[in-house]
This record gives sequence, C-alpha cells and structure tokens, in this order.
Amino acid sequence: PGPVFYLLHHLVNVNGITDTEEGRIKEAAAYVARRNLLATGEGITTTKQSTVSSQQEELFEKKSRKVAIREKAERLALRKTLEETEEFHKKLNEDSLLHAPEFVIKPRSHTVWEKQNVRLHCSVSGWPEPRLTWYKNNVPINVHANPGKYIIESRYGMHYLEINACDFEDTAQYRASAMNVKGELSAYASIVVKRYKGEYDETCFHAGASTMPLSFGVTPYGFASKFEIHFDDKFDVSFGREGETMSLGCRVVITPDIKHYQPEVQWLRNGTPVSPSKWVQTQWGGDRATLTFSHLNKEDEGLYTLRVRMGEYYEQYSAYVFVRDADAEIAGAPASPLDVVCLDANKDYVIISWKQPAVDGGSPILGYFIDKCEVGTDIWSQCNDTPVKFARFPVTGLIEGRSYIFRVRAVNKTGISNPSRVSEPVAALDPVDRARFKSQPSAPWTGQIIVTEEEPAEGVVPGPPTDLSVTEATRSYVVLSWKPPGQRGHEGIMYFVEKCVADTENWQRVNTEIPVKSPRFALFDLAEGKSYRFRVRCSNSAGIGEPSEATDVTVVGDKLDIPKAPGRIIPSRNTDTSVVVTWEESKDAKELVGYYIESSVVGSNHWEPCNNNPVKGSRFTCHGLLNGQNYIFRVRAMNAAGLSEYSQDSEAIEVKAAIATPSPPYDIICLESFRDSMVLGWKQPDKTGGTEITGYYVNYREVIGGVPGKWKEANIKAVSDQAYKISNLKENMVYQFQVAAVNIAGVGTPSKASASFKCEEWTIAVPGPPHDLKYSEVRKTSLVLQWKHPVHSGRTPVTGFFVDIKETKAKDDQWRGINEKPITNTYLKVQNLKEGVSYVFRVRAINQAGVGKPSDIAGPVVAETRPGTKEIVVNVDDDGVISLNFECDQMSKDSQLIWSKDYVPVEDSSRLEVDTKGNKTKATFKDLGIDDLGIYSCDVTDTDGIAASYLIDEEEMKRLLALSQEHKFPSEYQKNIRGQWSPPCVVIMGLKNSNPIFLFKASLQSDQNYYSLGCCFSRKDAGFYEVILKDDRGKDKSRLKLVDEAFKDLMTEVCKTIALSATELKIQSTAEGIRLYSFVNYYLDDLKVNWSHNGTAIRYSDRVKSGVTGEQIWLQINEPTPNDKGKYVMELFDGKTNHERKVDLSGQGKEYTGGEIHVFSDRARVLGGLPDVVTIQEGKALNLTCNLWGDPSPEISWLKNEKALASDEHCILKLEAGKTAYFTITAVQTNDSGKYSLVVKNKYGSETSDFTVSVFLPEEETAKAASETSKQTKKTK
Repeated sequence: PGPVFYLLHHLVNVNGITDTEEGRIKEAAAYVARRNLLATGEGITTTKQSTVSSQQEELFEKKSRKVAIREKAERLALRKTLEETEEFHKKLNEDSLLHAPEFVIKPRSHTVWEKQNVRLHCSVSGWPEPRLTWYKNNVPINVHANPGKYIIESRYGMHYLEINACDFEDTAQYRASAMNVKGELSAYASIVVKRYKGEYDETCFHAGASTMPLSFGVTPYGFASKFEIHFDDKFDVSFGREGETMSLGCRVVITPDIKHYQPEVQWLRNGTPVSPSKWVQTQWGGDRATLTFSHLNKEDEGLYTLRVRMGEYYEQYSAYVFVRDADAEIAGAPASPLDVVCLDANKDYVIISWKQPAVDGGSPILGYFIDKCEVGTDIWSQCNDTPVKFARFPVTGLIEGRSYIFRVRAVNKTGISNPSRVSEPVAALDPVDRARFKSQPSAPWTGQIIVTEEEPAEGVVPGPPTDLSVTEATRSYVVLSWKPPGQRGHEGIMYFVEKCVADTENWQRVNTEIPVKSPRFALFDLAEGKSYRFRVRCSNSAGIGEPSEATDVTVVGDKLDIPKAPGRIIPSRNTDTSVVVTWEESKDAKELVGYYIESSVVGSNHWEPCNNNPVKGSRFTCHGLLNGQNYIFRVRAMNAAGLSEYSQDSEAIEVKAAIATPSPPYDIICLESFRDSMVLGWKQPDKTGGTEITGYYVNYREVIGGVPGKWKEANIKAVSDQAYKISNLKENMVYQFQVAAVNIAGVGTPSKASASFKCEEWTIAVPGPPHDLKYSEVRKTSLVLQWKHPVHSGRTPVTGFFVDIKETKAKDDQWRGINEKPITNTYLKVQNLKEGVSYVFRVRAINQAGVGKPSDIAGPVVAETRPGTKEIVVNVDDDGVISLNFECDQMSKDSQLIWSKDYVPVEDSSRLEVDTKGNKTKATFKDLGIDDLGIYSCDVTDTDGIAASYLIDEEEMKRLLALSQEHKFPSEYQKNIRGQWSPPCVVIMGLKNSNPIFLFKASLQSDQNYYSLGCCFSRKDAGFYEVILKDDRGKDKSRLKLVDEAFKDLMTEVCKTIALSATELKIQSTAEGIRLYSFVNYYLDDLKVNWSHNGTAIRYSDRVKSGVTGEQIWLQINEPTPNDKGKYVMELFDGKTNHERKVDLSGQGKEYTGGEIHVFSDRARVLGGLPDVVTIQEGKALNLTCNLWGDPSPEISWLKNEKALASDEHCILKLEAGKTAYFTITAVQTNDSGKYSLVVKNKYGSETSDFTVSVFLPEEETAKAASETSKQTKKTK
C-alpha cells in the first residue's frame, strides 16, 4: 500500500498544482484510486511479485467462479478509474487546466429545397470556454447586415446557426470556428439549395464551382465535343487609390450552352488564387464573373487573371490593377509600408516583416515603427522606441495563448506615414502546440503504470540547449535560435540568455528579470561594430542547467547588404499609353524582394512610381502614360536591408503604340478581266499596325471542279495601290485570290479567299468601276465622298464621274444620281441629306464610249453630327500669322492627323507648315495668296470617317489678310479690363476684338489699402489697364499705362527674375551626343540666350544646336570630338544685364566636379558593319557582324519592330570582348522580315543602328526568270 500511495502522490505533484481547490481535487482522485486498490489488492504490477507465496496461488485457484467474475469486474473498474484519473491529470498541467477547443459534435452538411429553413448545430469543449464564430465562404456572417436571415444562438454548450427562407445564394461552405487562448479549431459543413425545376438545376452551382462533377454535364445527344469560351465586356487595365472600392467584371460566353453544366470560375493575382475575404469578394451570376474590392490596398496591386474552365477546356484573360498611395496626413510624409507578415511565431515572440514603400515623400525614410494590438481590442501599442531601418523586426513580450495583429508605419524627417494594412492574426503559441491544435485531437494516452519502492524524484535539472546559432544580425538587434534540451523532466522549462564580449569570459545574463519561454530571443542595445559571443541556459523548479556551447563571434551590424542598382534599362513601345521596361537584374543580390520602376517626362525633372507593389523578374509594363510624350525610366532593387541606388536613366522613348503587321485587306473584287490577265481591287485593312502600309502582296489559286489548288504568289515586289493586274493566267480558268498588306513590321495575315472569278475577255469599251470609296466629314445634312480612278479606263480616257445615292433600306431600283453633269474631281460634298437617315453610295466613271459599271457600294452611313464633332478653326494671332487649327478627342491608338488640300494630302512645303502634337494639329500659312485657295481638310485615320474641312476662297482670303494686317499694325492697341473686386479671388474680364474674353484668374492679396495682381507677362500683354473698385457706398477706378518705356521696364524686371532663377548647367549623355542644360521657372522669348565656347560665340549647325523645351534651356552637341572640350558659358540677357551660367567640359574646372568627361571618345558607338537593307531568300542563313566602340565596353540590346529581341536557337545574338556583335538567323523565314535595331550604351552615351530585313521566296525569282525568258523568246520569233 505504501508504494501505491507514493505513486499517486507523485502523479499529483508532478503537475505543479498549488491551488487549494485543485489540491482537494487531486486528493479526492487519489483516495478513490487508493480505496479500490486496497479493496482488491490486484491490478497493479509491483517489484515484489517474487515474494508471493505458493499458498496464495493455490487459494486463488480454489476461488469460486462467482468470486472470480466479481474480482475481474472490480479490476476493470479500477483500470477505468485509473484511465479517467490519468486523463484528468493530463489536463492538470502547468497551464492551469487550459486546453484547446475540441468539437464534441460537428455540424453536418444539408441539401434543402428553396424557401426552406435549415439549422446547423455543433458542440465544443475547451477551457476557457471557446468563443464560436460562423463563416460563409470564409467571410464572417453578420446577422445585423441581413435582419431575419440568420439566427445565431449558444445554449448550454450547443451552438446553432439557423438560415431562414433559403435561396440558391445560400449554397456555400459554412465554417464554425472555435477559439480560446490555447488555439483555434474549425469544422466545416456545406449547404446546397435546390429548386423545383426538375431533378437538377443550374442554381445548385455557386461562385463558379460546380457541386456536380464535370462529367455529369451532358446534352441529350451525348457529351459536347468541345467548348468554346469567349470573354466580352472585359475589364481593362485599372487604376485605384488606397481606401477606394473597385470592381473587375467580365461577361463569359460559352458555346454550346449546356444546362446543368456550369463552369469553374477562378480569379488569380500574380498566378495565385484569390480567396474571398473581408477585403475582396467574388461573384458568379451565370454569365458574368465579378471581383469586388471593398477597400483597396497596395497589396491588391498585381496582374489579375480570370480563368474559366469547362471540363478539360479553359480560357483566361488578364489585366493589371494599379493601386496608388492614399494622400498622407502630413504633406511630405512617406507612403505606407505594405505586406506585413508574421514569421516564426512562438510562445512570447514573433518576427514581423514588411516591404518598403515606393514613395519616400521627398526625403529618405529614417526607419519604421511597429504597432501591435491584441485581437478583440482596439488598443494599439508601439513596439519599438527608435525607428528601425531593417524591414524585419522581432517583437517580444507577448502573452502566451493570446492572438495579436500588427501594422507598420514609415517615418522621415517630415513626419510619419499612414499605417499599413494590418497583418493576419497570429497566436503566441509553441509551434508544436499550434500544429497539434490545427489537426484532429489525438486519442488519449494509455499505458502501464509501473510502481517501484523508490521515492519519486523531486525534479530533474534540464540539460543544456543544442544547436544555438545567430539566425539574424542587424545594427539594431541580434536574433538567437536554439533547440530545447533532451533532458528536461516532466515540467516546462525556461531559458536565460548570456553574452560576453569576444576574447573575454566575462559572461553577463541578458534577461535577468523575465525568463524566456520560446527557443528564440532578440537582443537589443548591443554596440554596433563590437564582437560578441552568446550562450543559453535552461531552468525549471529543480534548478538552472549547464550553459550551451557558445556561438561563434558575431559582429553587430547588417549582415544582409543592400542590393546593387539594376543595369541596362531598356524601354520599348507597347501601346499608346504604356511602355515595356526591361532591365538587367542586380548582381549578387541576396533575399531580393523585387523592383520599383519610376518614370519621368523628359525635361520635367519629376519622377512618378510606375508600381507600388514590388515586382520580381526583369520586365514590367508601365501603364497610364501620356500618348505622344517622351519618357525616361529608372529602376531600384529592394530587399529587407533597404532599397538600392537608382539605376542609370534609360534612353528617352515616345509613348505610342509599337508597330505591328497590318490586319488583312477585305472586299476583293475583279475590276477588269482579259484573256490571260485580271485586275483586282480591295479595301485597305482596318488596322495599319501603327505605321503606314507600304504595299500589298497578291496570291492566287486555280479552282477546278470546285476544288481549290495551292496558293501561288502573283507579285514579287509589293504594289502600292489597292489594285493590281495579274498576268499569265489561263483563259477560261476559275481563280480565287487573297491579299496581304505589308508595312515596316512585315507582312500581315492574308485575307480570306475571295469569290471565284473566271478569267475571260471583257469586250467592254466603257471604263471600269472606280474603287476605294470612302466617306468623311459626316454631318446631319452632308458628308464628303471620295474615290479613286478606275484601273481600266476603257478605249478612251475617263472624262468624269457620276455619284449615285439611295437610302439603305430602299430597293435597288431606287438609285438616283446626285450630279446631272459628270464631275472631274474624285471627291464630292453631298448636301441636303435627311438627319438620322442611313444612306449608301456608288460611283460610275464615263468616257466617250459611255458610262461604266458602278463601283462597290460605300456605306451604310447615317447622316448625323456625332457627339464630340469638332470643326477646323481659323486663327490670326497678334503677330498676324494665319493658321488652321483642328483638335480631335476620338482618336484611336493608331490614328494620325492628315492635312489635305482639295483632298490631296499635303505636308510641309514652301507655303504651308504643319505642326501636330498629340490630338492637336495646326497648319500655318507662310504667305497666304492666290495659290493657297482651295478646300483644306484634316482627316483622322483609323476612325469611322472623322474629318473636318475649311474653304478658303478669294473672299475669305481677303478677309484673313485684312485681319492679319490689323493685328500686325493696330491703329489703337488698348485693353479695357473690368472687374469687381471680391477678395481674395476675382476673375478679370477684358475686351479684345470687341468680344469679351477671360484673360486670367488672379489671386488678390490685401495689405491694408494695397492690392497686388500677380501673373506671367509677355509682350502681348502691353496696353492700358483699367481697374474698377466698387462697393455699396460707391466706386472708383484707376488706370495703368503699360506701353512703351513703362512696359519695357516691366519686361526687363520680368526677364531679370527669370534669369536669376536659372539653375547651374548640367550635363546629360544622349543617344546623339551630349546636352548642356539649365532650368528656369518660366521662359519668355524676350530673354536673350547666347552660348559661348572658350570665350567664342558658338556657331550653330546641324551638329551643334540650341533651343528651349518647356522651362529647359539647352545646348545639344552631336557626335562630340575632343575639340568640343573646354569651358561653356550660357549668357541670359534681360535687356540691361548679362547673367551667366558656366560648366567646364575639360574635367579640370572648378565649376564641374563630376570628374573627367569621357563623352567625346569613350561614348558607345557602332563603328560599322550593318547594312541599311538586307534582301535574302527564304531558308538561307543570315550572318551580320559589326564593330563597337566605347570605354567602358558598351552594353548592347537588339530590337525587332521596336520590341526587345531575345537570343534563341533560331536567332543567335552574340557579343565578343565588348567590341564585336554578331547577328545570325540560322534559316530565314518570311516572318523574319522587319525592322531590326542594335542599341549600344555605356555611361557616356548611346547609339542606335537600324537595318531592314526583307525575305523573298525562291519560287518568286524562278517564276520571274521563266516569265522573262518566255517574253524574250516571243520577241525573237
């Protein structure tokens, strides 16, 4: 009995329970077990079994069967009591009865009919009592958001979720989540809602996921052989701001449409599936997929992909979402960090990591503050007193069993940023416990209790920890990690950390007051640059163990280096609002997080981030750029240690769509047919590929018995017209044709095969049909129709044209002629149309033999003035210059603005100068005269006939010339300005040409009785100014004379102010050479700019140019030589005084301290070797070699049609010793035709060398040679 008592006593005390009530519970359990054991005397194995006498064994054998059964039952009862006691003692541990949640009853799945109610219930055990939360598709259920829909109750340990009046939207996966301080556990159940529409219904599917297997979806005729999935109304590249809402949607069309067979719809961000959460929700409405962001964060930025799967077929569509920073509360503060993640969580310790923001607010980020908040409260506390620069930080002092969330704020000298998005909750638990709580509860431990006569041990002193190492070292902290000892006893252990300076044995305990529970520890307040060693001891109630082996010497400082700057920043064209930027990744970068890309409009000196979430790889598409603007780019690399230096600025690139091959021509018709030849006509492709079409290739094939043969090429060289005569055909043979357009990017896709045409002689004397009809300048009562001469003029030349018209719905017998007499022009303005009516047109040519066949029909077109239609505006400026101005807001990415006179395109000439910028264009007359009379029109290409025209006849010319003379030499130049003072802001009105105009909106600053009006003056502002002050008591007026000497003095002061604002001269390497430049706050032509070199005024030429772009004054030196070295001076003359800015290009002057200038002889160049054009036969190998120059050796990149070209087995690109570049195409194909570019660059400059590759088929030359031989033979005969 004695040993038994000691055994039970030991079992109780080994758990460390000291509370009085718990002690009574243990004593009661011990008493019950002791009583049962003493009553039976059996069931326990002892070490004194050898002393049992043979007499007792004989007595046991003689026992009756009844007694034996009773004793066996008592033994079983005792075993059960011991097991219950042991299970009870397992919970009486060092955590004082705390244990994780366990589901006693789990919720079960249901399938219900629509409008029925359904109830889910479950039972959970755990201490403290777990808190239970219900989720639908991982989103918490809010009973207040849907009153009456959901009822959630908890009674006597049972938890209920009741859903009233179910509909198909309630079809979902439901989760019951139980949580207390020891962990979290979830149980799942599904609800499927069905309708009374047959055995199955499509509403049984939700969120794109089918509740039926895909193999179930069959048609009455069996399985669908193939599904075609199309996307309509697609979401485009989207831009949002932090805190805003956004929705991405796309209509999905699936063919064939099989009932009961719904697709699997999935959203992905950067290739990772998007799960519904409080930040983002997905929805599938049967034919439309939607992704909604309730609160945008920078973490949401990325490439979003909608993937729709139907059986084994799937299609996907992608577009990028950009999220800009929210406005900072303090101007100049940095943007908020992002992607806050909790790592390596333990009982009282967790590591927080984040990503640095792209925007620092204008000054470097000094560090970051980390905040924590216990889940269930809204109280945030700061974890660090001093900002940390490293993007990882260990947070200690957590309370075991509690859950926390974290956020991070950036700080610079101006202020603190907005906080980041909070992290996911993390529980302060041992990783082993966390893994155990996530899994199913294991079976209770059962085993044999062996009782000995020895007294139980009072406690076991733990051994030393193992595998102690420094896992992270920065200038702010050092993190230690180790493994618990193998010898630790039955109770929990804690740790003490010690340190000593290297080369000493003076060990000091770091955590003297609070022992550590986790096998991780962060040491702060270490001296940066000093060397330390560390060791760890274990402790429990039995004492403190021996120390672990000391670590190696650790120097306090950042072990992780900031990455180096990326290299070779190459922009290439993509669309009219985006540019593709590629770069060479940072070398030897460790733990690289990603890259930030920035863009700047050339000359603005203002940089904007292209992405707010770092991207990996070496390629990124920068969207949201302004079409027609020139941009430069730079890239930074990032890891936890910080952001790298900026890369070198890229070369400037104009934002416009990259050139591509054109789309196919269409509407192929036979214009004329002869005995052995035919004349074809066609319409220009809808899409030109971003550049002009240079020609067309025609193919033909024979059709025998309705079976077409192989395609043959009709022309070796491209034809420029939209008509072509094909010779050497067979008489009475039926042919089909196809046409392909070509531009600088190559040959486009051929058109579909035309209708079949028979090659036979047309014995017609009248002309053929005109072709290439097009309409423009569509208005509500008129339009302009244009066409081209027929290819076949008949026996006599064409003398004119007739234009026919009819309403689109009218019958063919209702065509009527517009002109009674033939017109000689190839254009006609059709008047007197009915607004809103649809028309079609055709044209017929006439010669002496008669009227020919009508052309192909043009239209239909509705007579209406479309919204946004603009007309050409004539303008005469203050200098008397006459110009025609046009603006279009409906241009496509490939559109161009083309000026024409009498509908014949014109370019810059001796009489007209055209200037086009973006969607605005101006045609300026150099000397308007009789030769300039005519109809001037501006066509917008790649649109549905958008154009405008302006007639300058003799009367209009006289009016414009008189107005120009008046502006040049005004009889009275006076401006009467009237305004009513309404401080602090007033709109000043004036009179000009007898018409009121807004001159400017000015801010008025009052200083007692003094008012100042600030604006930027120029010469056109000279005149008399009158100001009227008026209130309810009366009015007064004052007049200011700003003419002659008064205005001259004013302009001198303005120019002086501008000259003093000029920045110091800076040097920039460009593709052509070098540029010296300075910025001013504002520029006027009255400010005289002169440049000198070594004291001598510079003579400008094609190689040396000077100019002004915006507020940048520059001097461009192309192809610089050593003779260009020396001192350069920019003189700004304000009318009285010279103001100078200097720079020394010899590398020796005090004005320039950037080191020796190498841009003369060391800049990257292509010395030669590349031809302008290469014509090569298909299948042959193309080998080109060129020599390069530059110190340092230049970096090279290859482009094809202005897009980056990578080396592969087909196209081999090599660079040897930085001096020789090789370009090889192993077997040339037709799609290798195009424009190629070699770009060489080093830090002193860059150069681009272009060449064009044209590939022809060998059959073309053979056929041509045979044809020539045949003709020569016939001539000889």
